[in-house]
Amino acid sequence: MMDILQTIWSAMSTQKESLVKIMMIPLTYLDIFIGMIFFTTLLNIKASRKRKIIYVLSYGTIANIITFIVPTSYAVYVNLIVWPLMVFFILRATILKSILSEIVTMVITSILDFIFANILLVFNVTSDMIVYIPIYRLIVVLGIYFIMFLLSRVIHVFKINLSTLDNINPKTKALLIVNCLLIILVLAMQFYLVTFYSSTMPLFITIISIISLIAYFSVSMYSIASSSKLETTQLNLENANHTIHSLTILHDQVRSIKHDFDNMVNCIGGYVVTEDIDGLKKYYQDLLEECHKTNNLYALSPQVINHPAIYHMLATKYYEADQLNVQISLNVFLDLNEIEKRMKILDFTRILGILLDNAIDAAKECDKKIVNVTFRKEISNDMIVVIIQNTYKNKDVNTEEIYKKGISSKENHSGLGLWKVRQILMRNNNLNLYTTKNDEYFTQQFEIYK
Repeated sequence: MMDILQTIWSAMSTQKESLVKIMMIPLTYLDIFIGMIFFTTLLNIKASRKRKIIYVLSYGTIANIITFIVPTSYAVYVNLIVWPLMVFFILRATILKSILSEIVTMVITSILDFIFANILLVFNVTSDMIVYIPIYRLIVVLGIYFIMFLLSRVIHVFKINLSTLDNINPKTKALLIVNCLLIILVLAMQFYLVTFYSSTMPLFITIISIISLIAYFSVSMYSIASSSKLETTQLNLENANHTIHSLTILHDQVRSIKHDFDNMVNCIGGYVVTEDIDGLKKYYQDLLEECHKTNNLYALSPQVINHPAIYHMLATKYYEADQLNVQISLNVFLDLNEIEKRMKILDFTRILGILLDNAIDAAKECDKKIVNVTFRKEISNDMIVVIIQNTYKNKDVNTEEIYKKGISSKENHSGLGLWKVRQILMRNNNLNLYTTKNDEYFTQQFEIYK
């Protein structure tokens, strides 16, 4: 037994590059798993357990193949390309988050690697010994994994994440992507210096290089966070303006009704005295329509529509419809924050915006310009349902053809809206959209399962 232990210790404590490579095969899967926990928590990337397992197994296998077929000096650069692609295609993250997943993880691990290397240097353990002697490599690698796991738990407990990245506009997102690519370039240069000049480069230069990298990363992250907060603040300001507009109209409407209340009662009394039932019915319908508009404005409030992005979308479409004399009826029977637990809010608002645009465009051509929007939850099926009904003129519309690319029943339209909706549905296995029509209404029923 002692001989076996002595043999194992001898193998682990002497320079054996082949053993290090074999040892790193299972550790690569662990490395990818810990990294995934870290960046999905920090960047608020939501993915199913199945996708996470596929990501770890597939990327771990590819990374091991790269290690054995690509020279060590260049393997890291191949991984720089493969990593964000795997996050984008398997975890279904955005382009920006896919790139950031690589940056934040590699910067933190590089810093930790540098710290461990300098700690071991006190014990006369050089960087070459860490790379080629299994026991030292194992100590550093497991130490980094442990700290990364602790960081991910701290981020989870204190809810430190960059969820605001989901709400930034495309222009800002493009600028951030360019900035992130520059960070990756800096990282690549840093790895090149460490790989080829670590033995000849003075420690002072190495320290300055690491500090510069940390500074550049910190400033970039601060810039990203500031941009995200600015976007969120701007969105909140727009929501506040919509709320003020809603309250102003509602206030004027209530004042008008209160001011005319005595006249309304007298008019009703006149119809009753003269027994003009037909006139009373017509007057009642006009009065009911006015009250219905007031009730809709009550529904269009942040307290009822309690998700800022959805509120902004509905408020914008409501006022667009109002300009076209299209009457939107809103009915909200659930906590809208539940939607974000089931799908990306960016995808939801895109679908909602396209369906509302189509409904308003169709209704404005009719004599009765009506759009009914209902949000409700079906407890029995554990699903959220969004129903959008609208009056429409073209009774011959084909409910299957409208989803094809380039097909549109409207003039001067590209026909890409519903095609984009179908692309989103195909990427998610918990979403359904049913299209029906009758003589009065064209109906889109959007279902979100858990």
